[in-house]
Amino acid sequence: MVPSPTQRVLVSDPLAQTGIDLLLQAGFEVDIRTECSPAELKAIIGDYDALIVRSGTRVTAELIAAATRLKVIARAGVGVDNVDVAAATQRGIIVANAPTGNVVAAAEHTIALLMAMARQIPAAHLSMMRGEWRRHDFMGIEVRDKTLGLLGLGRVASHVARRAQGLSMRVLAHDPYVSADYAANLGVELVGLEPLLAQSDFVSIHLPLTETTRNLLNAERLAQCKPGVRIINTARGGIVDEEALLAALDSGHVAGAALDVFAQEPPPPDARLRCHPRVILTPHIGGSTTEAQDQVAVDAVTQVIDVLSGRPARYAVNAPLIPPGHVEFLTPFVHLVETMGRFLNQFSPIQIQQVELTLHGPIAEYDTTVLQAAALRGLLANVVEERVNIVNANLIAQRRGIILSERRQRHHYERYENMITLTVRSDGQSASVRGSVLGGEPHIVAIEDLWVDFVARGHFLLSWHQDRPGIIGAIGTLLGQNDINIAFMHVGRRSPRGEAIMVLNTDEPVPASLLPAIDAVVATHRARTITL
Repeated sequence: MVPSPTQRVLVSDPLAQTGIDLLLQAGFEVDIRTECSPAELKAIIGDYDALIVRSGTRVTAELIAAATRLKVIARAGVGVDNVDVAAATQRGIIVANAPTGNVVAAAEHTIALLMAMARQIPAAHLSMMRGEWRRHDFMGIEVRDKTLGLLGLGRVASHVARRAQGLSMRVLAHDPYVSADYAANLGVELVGLEPLLAQSDFVSIHLPLTETTRNLLNAERLAQCKPGVRIINTARGGIVDEEALLAALDSGHVAGAALDVFAQEPPPPDARLRCHPRVILTPHIGGSTTEAQDQVAVDAVTQVIDVLSGRPARYAVNAPLIPPGHVEFLTPFVHLVETMGRFLNQFSPIQIQQVELTLHGPIAEYDTTVLQAAALRGLLANVVEERVNIVNANLIAQRRGIILSERRQRHHYERYENMITLTVRSDGQSASVRGSVLGGEPHIVAIEDLWVDFVARGHFLLSWHQDRPGIIGAIGTLLGQNDINIAFMHVGRRSPRGEAIMVLNTDEPVPASLLPAIDAVVATHRARTITL
């Protein structure tokens, strides 16, 4: 399909000329309006078929409502936080980003900060600028034979690992969502968080900012670090507890820190980080290279050309995959399997190597590619640096060495007409959950091989224990003493006084700090808090 010469593209943020040239060569009419106010943008957006933004333009639901011709919004960069993706999806507008264009730039900036810390380059430079000659005040260390610990082993971290190995460094990584084979192919040793902190001379962060990773490097974990460790963060602000970091720097336990990202950007002018002698700061420039800006422009523009020419966008974050005619039946199961993935992610957070989806009943006759992707999204979302969606989940799993398989059992299970089993496996470990859609609601109907039945929505406390009298009352009393109200309870067990699992739905989330007391009261094998 050849693009119509009447199709118009609006570029509302600065974009590398390389991208503009590609649009013009493809025959589109291109308007560059980087100084538009929100009101001005709203007034003109209805005249365009495509919008290309960076981080400056806020693509709100109100703006999208005025975009009567818009077919695609392309973000020349990774994050799409400035785009109302839900509103775009409702209007059938594809949202695409450019997640790979600045990977090399971010990796190289990480190595640059590592070397700058090792040799005290910024401090030595400032001394020279003051007219000083203090050779003996800037004693450095060699990085050869030192250990680099990577928190996260996604795209950027993988590039960092290769470069660090070129510097003769030993590289460790902690990432529960990367397979051992994937790490081994990179020459990286996968370890737990505590061993990584204890062994690493440098710790580099490559994680998304989620509620799980917020303040991940707090005072307790910084204390677990090897004395003299140096911390690097080019990922997201908020993962390092900045006050705890300052205290560790003051004590000397942490020898240095190099930060490109901050909890508040920009940091306040009087922030202690700005003037600490052991800290190197850069203003969130990890992806700011000429080559990276050219590449993200090309990636964004290429997808605009593809969409306006009738082809799929390579990095679409919201493109639907459900075949026509199957939407009404499959949509509730898409929500179900994603919920099952989120359940397993919290119930049994193992290092995933294999994911198996088993379909029971008439659902096995459908094209269920979308269900595979939704299950992966549930398992991986909020724990990997990429934005995971039903479009890119399979690619992300493949990059991380996760093997996905599917089984189809066309006869229905005796209890449920349509049922899905989701199983994850690792070395010597596995976990599974079964679900079905009942009355339009997602139900968890079995955990491992113990039958239960509850609507998969809300806050839950799960206790895996040996069934005996008094357990329900003991846990109920403990929750009551902590002002936590129980909405319902379900127990699945193998036999009277045998192995059992108790599911409590609570009005309030059960704090993790209460789990040791629950374990002590009922001698549970495993207690978990889950929010769906």
